[in-house]
Amino acid sequence: MPSFAHLLIFFFTIFISSNLISSSHVQDPQLVVQDFHRSMNASRRKLAYSSCGTGNPVDDCWRCDPNWEANRQRLADCAIGFGKGALGGKNGRIYVVTDSGNDDPVNPKPGTLRHAVIQDEPLWIIFKRDMVIQLKQELLINSFKTIDGRGASVHIASGPCITIHYETNIIIHGIHIHDCTQGGNGNIRDSPEHSGWWTISDGDGISIFGGKNIWIDHCSLSNCHDGLIDAIHGSTAITLSNNYFTHHDKVMLLGHSDSYIQDKNMQVTIAFNHFGEGLVQRMPRCRHGYFHVVNNDYTHWEMYAIGGSAAPTINSQGNRFLAPDLRFRKEVTKHEDAPESEWRHWNWRSEGDLMLNGAYFRQSGAGAYATYAKASSLSARPSSLVGRITVTAGALTCRRGSRC
Repeated sequence: MPSFAHLLIFFFTIFISSNLISSSHVQDPQLVVQDFHRSMNASRRKLAYSSCGTGNPVDDCWRCDPNWEANRQRLADCAIGFGKGALGGKNGRIYVVTDSGNDDPVNPKPGTLRHAVIQDEPLWIIFKRDMVIQLKQELLINSFKTIDGRGASVHIASGPCITIHYETNIIIHGIHIHDCTQGGNGNIRDSPEHSGWWTISDGDGISIFGGKNIWIDHCSLSNCHDGLIDAIHGSTAITLSNNYFTHHDKVMLLGHSDSYIQDKNMQVTIAFNHFGEGLVQRMPRCRHGYFHVVNNDYTHWEMYAIGGSAAPTINSQGNRFLAPDLRFRKEVTKHEDAPESEWRHWNWRSEGDLMLNGAYFRQSGAGAYATYAKASSLSARPSSLVGRITVTAGALTCRRGSRC
């Protein structure tokens, strides 16, 4: 059992994280330290239920509950990192998707996923059975929605996939997303009251434009036309956790362009993910903002793992990096689109990372505490535990009536 001192540190870190994303502005953790002790007693009362001892705080929060199916919305209390404030459809009604077909982008049929996600009210969306959903256009998700795939094997595949467009408080959990294609040049409904013309999309697995309070957890993503997950246009307060990424080139783009300075306040946590076979680059590629890359398992890259441009702050902690065998592909990092005289001032730090097979991380910048505080969202576990923490990354096999 962990000592009380360790548990105190754990709850302190979670408390700090929750306050970091209380608004769209980047905040300094020091501003909320004074409030920590007021929440300590409440945290201790939750201790017996919230810790199962795997070391993965998300999974320890809910997977030890044998009645997870009856307590689905508890998941919303288990987020970590900068996206911790994502409510999803918490306290909303349960919407059961019963129809995997009949995708009408303008007049979606009740019982389909598209009909569920465009509703104006908070909804916790679940699935009646295993299904493969092939969309004809992008799936535009309205605010305050949870897509919860637990209890079924749900694939969104072989068509346009998910777009979050200036919406907030969205949780996507337990979905397989793969073989996504471009969509657009057509009408798509984004609410019960409105549909409009959308131009051609990039073909991402999940596209986040101007989104806030977003949590994507335990999804499996592969083989899409462009990125697997891209977040641009001022998006912030995002956590990407426990996902399994495979067979793709440009995995993850965080920041629209070097000239789009609205992304300077972006804060993204990338935690407990497995970057697996067949990946090439961008795990992630960052611009302008603050990025906490913590306790991920990198078992494959062909070009590089973590890259960026436009002076992002990258805080890499407790990850495991296994370099490819090729002699000139050992470097974890890639400083993009700038001479060394410029990128050597960017704040990129590696702390407690495990480097295997010759992997190395090229650090840069002065490493001022205040800067890295804005790129810190939870306490890193030792890199020696990464294998255990990430062993169930990706969509889980959760069957009704049994422990997940």
